[in-house]
Amino acid sequence: MNLPDRIVIEPGILPGKPIIRGTRMSVEFVVGLLADGWPEADVLRNYPNLVREDIVACLRYAAEVLRAENATARALFDPPGSRLSPG
Repeated sequence: MNLPDRIVIEPGILPGKPIIRGTRMSVEFVVGLLADGWPEADVLRNYPNLVREDIVACLRYAAEVLRAENATARALFDPPGSRLSPG
């Protein structure tokens, strides 16, 4: 799956937020539903404009962002002098 086929950033729709192409549904919203415990089937039933591939694309996008933000996340959750930091 090519992420730009599914996930886009359009200035006129939720400026700056990645959305599912052709919708006003943000990646953040879909990932949040899943994080809150919504089963995939419930997401699809409640948002019939989505398909399973959209949900997978949201998760893949989130994974890519987290992979790219690894250094920033480490700084936030492992400040200097914490028990996780060397030295």
